[in-house]
Parts: sequence; structure tokens; C-alpha cells
Amino acid sequence: MDKQVLCDIIREGQDVIPRIELYNRPAEYEEFGNYVFVGVRQCGKSYMIYQRIQQLLREGCDIGRIVYLNFDNERLNMMKADELDHILQAYASMHEGKPLLFFDEIQNVEGWEHFARRLANQKYQVFITGSNAKMLGRDIATTLGGRYWTRYVYPFSFSEYLGSLGVALDSNWDHSATLRAAVERAFNDYFSFGGFPEVRTIVAKRLWLNDIYNKIFFSDLVVRNKIRNENALRLTIRRLAESVRQPVSYNRISNLLRSTGTVCYPNTVTDFVGYMRDSCLLFSLTNYATKFSERETIKKHYFVDNGLLNIFLNNDMASLLENMCAIHLYQRYGGDGLYFYSQNVEVDFYLPEEHTAIQACHSIAGQPTAQREINALAKLHAFEPLKKALIITRNEEQTIQTKNGLTIEVRPIWKWLLE
Repeated sequence: MDKQVLCDIIREGQDVIPRIELYNRPAEYEEFGNYVFVGVRQCGKSYMIYQRIQQLLREGCDIGRIVYLNFDNERLNMMKADELDHILQAYASMHEGKPLLFFDEIQNVEGWEHFARRLANQKYQVFITGSNAKMLGRDIATTLGGRYWTRYVYPFSFSEYLGSLGVALDSNWDHSATLRAAVERAFNDYFSFGGFPEVRTIVAKRLWLNDIYNKIFFSDLVVRNKIRNENALRLTIRRLAESVRQPVSYNRISNLLRSTGTVCYPNTVTDFVGYMRDSCLLFSLTNYATKFSERETIKKHYFVDNGLLNIFLNNDMASLLENMCAIHLYQRYGGDGLYFYSQNVEVDFYLPEEHTAIQACHSIAGQPTAQREINALAKLHAFEPLKKALIITRNEEQTIQTKNGLTIEVRPIWKWLLE
């Protein structure tokens, strides 16, 4: 690796990053901690690094100590693990002392984790991003040996999305007709096109989202996992998008693909879904009520951003609403505490430790629909007593009392997301 190229890249980062305009997202850091940021492409991981650099500069850090490299840069495409030490050599030719190291998409360099461990052992402070959850896998975690803190980065929450648009809310915002209207207008775009930071300013939002999806598909799925049957993978993703509201088995997806003339065995579908989770494209929920042996074979799968899901659905409001509820709950509670419930009763989301159940329904204006959602929560309450029951809708709001003493709150999603 040419040392002069590395010097040029370091200088470029020192020149550009302090001048980038950012919306600051909440983040706290240990003073001398090392961090790994993981999330889907374009969700804002790089901005978290820029934000940390600007914060350090405000606190008095000299810009000369900052070393930022993005390994998606074509000049670093062919870099090998045994060349990573050239970064320190290049810096030493420019400055004295110990740099602060910021590495974007370092998982592009196979074997990077050994270099990262050595840096931590030598008391360098390091910030790393990656768009693959395998960065947190057992083998790499063992190599890093607990020397790094992990931070998951997601596209903007609705609160962050509003903040990035300059919409400031106080505790009484819902009593202001002006603020309420601004929130509802912003939510229309957020609901359909998701929370990727850059999508707010793009006019051709669907084209931009298609471009991001194609980068994830080819770079993070096909190339990284050496997939030869691209068509089977593409159809699997489409089937998962179309089934986002239902539990689905890998056998069923395999059969659906076979009906289109595409041969794809269940174990291959299992691998595909694992790759999608690794690329942070989607996450999965298990059935709380099922046998342990069945939990891994029948799941509900949700996309990490509504914009990506909407590429396949073309404004299927019910699926988009449930997917957005899933995103909000997954970010708040994580995959370990969040389930769906399916055994004699179908409930979309169940938080057993919170004794909370949530149904997602675009509208309960129709009597049969309302009764179905209410009955499901009431039945669950009969054998899993609930402290809180919610029906999340697009715009409706009321309180319902069931015959067995359960109080159900009906909330509009745009308000619920801000609570």
C-alpha cells in the first residue's frame, strides 16, 4: 500500500470532516473507550463518527490527531490485513504522538479484527463502523476480547427525523394545531420512505432507496457471501417482504420459490435469511408460545427501514404500519425481549417482561376488524395477564374496556412513536 496515498486520505479527512453539517444524535462515550458501530448501509454510522470527531475538536483535540479512513474508498479496495499497519506508518511521517483512529467499513479488509485488537492493546483509541453484524460474531468477539463497546446504529427514529427537519417539540406539542400539523406532514414521508438520514433531502426518494437496496444486495449479500443463485436470493427477499405480517417457515418460502420454477432448498433459504440479518437488512421475531425446537424455523421477519420495505410493497399501508411498529419496539427492547404470540390467539407483539401486548392495525373503523383485534388482546389477557394493551393505528385514538377487565389504548402511530 502506497504510504503517500494513505497520507493524502488522512489529510482529506482532516480537512473535510470538521466542516460537515450534522444533526447530532444522542450518544455517550467512555472517555478512553473503543467502539464498534454496526448497522445497515447509509443508516448514519459514518455520521456518528463525524459527530464524535467534531465533539472531540470542540473539547480541544488537535485536528492533527484525527485519522479517518473509509474502506469503501476505491483507493483502499485492495488493502490487505498485513498492510493495515502502514496507516500508523503514514501518520508517523506526518505527525508526532498517538493518533485517534476512525475506520469506516473496515470489514472490507479480511482479518481486520487482529489489527483492531493490537491497537487496543497498545492503548490507541479506535472507532470502527461496519455494515455486517458478523463483526459481532463469536469468533471476532473472541479476537477483540472485550476491548470494544458495541453500538447499534439504525436509521432515524421519528423523533430524530423531526429534529433533523428542525421541528422542535415540547411536552404540550399535541395541543398546538401548528405543531400537530407539522408532525403529521413529516410522518407521511417518514412512513413511506423511512428514516435514512439522506432520504429527507432527496426528491426522487424511491430511486435513491432502490440504489441503496441494490448496493446492499450486491455488495453485502451476493459478493460477501459468494452467492451464485442471485435470482433465488432476490425472490426470497421479495417473498419475505410480501409476508412481513405473517409468521413464515423456510419450507414455505422454498415451496413458493419452487412454484416460480426456482429451485431453492429450505437450508439455502435459511442461509439467505442469515445473510440478510448479518447485513442488517432485516431482523426476526420468534413466537413466545411455541416449542423451543420450533422457534428457529418459523419466525416473523421485518425490514430495518420502511423505505426499503416499500420498494417491494408499493404502499401496502397495513404492512408498513406493522413494520414500523416492529422497528420502534426492536430498537427500544432488542431482539431478546420482544416476541409475537401465536397459540390459539394471534398477537403481533408481546413483551413478557413488561406484561405488554400490542396489535398493529391500519384502522379499526370496521366492526369485524375492531372485534378481531380486541378479542385477540382479551384472550391473551385471560391466560397471560397484561398490564398494558395497545392497538396502534394510522390515525385513530380511543380507550376500550373489555368484559374481562382489560383496558386497551388505541393510539395513532405518529403519536405513539413520540411517547
